[in-house]
Amino acid sequence: MTGLEDRRRVLVVANETVASAQLHEAIDLRGGLLCAEVLVVAPALNSRLAFWSSDEDRARRRAEERLAGCLEALAAAGLHARGRVGDADPLLAMEDALRTFAATEIVVATHPEGRSNWLARDIVGRARARFPQPIHHVVVDGARGRLPVAA
Repeated sequence: MTGLEDRRRVLVVANETVASAQLHEAIDLRGGLLCAEVLVVAPALNSRLAFWSSDEDRARRRAEERLAGCLEALAAAGLHARGRVGDADPLLAMEDALRTFAATEIVVATHPEGRSNWLARDIVGRARARFPQPIHHVVVDGARGRLPVAA
């Protein structure tokens, strides 16, 4: 196979962890991603009160800001990536992205256990059971610092 059939297509799903140096290092370490197509999805997570009051604007703005910083940092590292804000439910965000982006693998970034709502809800395990693509889990420890976001 040549061309698009054998090109790696990586779906990255992260929220607060999207702007972390650790996630970017993990993406780089996946190997050969300079030639890969990468789509970063940042779910627009919302508080329960905002969800029930149908106020998603703030959550979407915050996700867009984090996503923009991530894409800028990846571009500075020489990696071309596209991005979009996704559904608040990370599994639905993955499913929606896979409808238009035929990923060959999925990277899910979370906070460490005890700080991660996604781990408490077993998002990684449920994604592995739900999607045929290999799922790579990256744990982002906020103590290691965050990437600078361009002003």
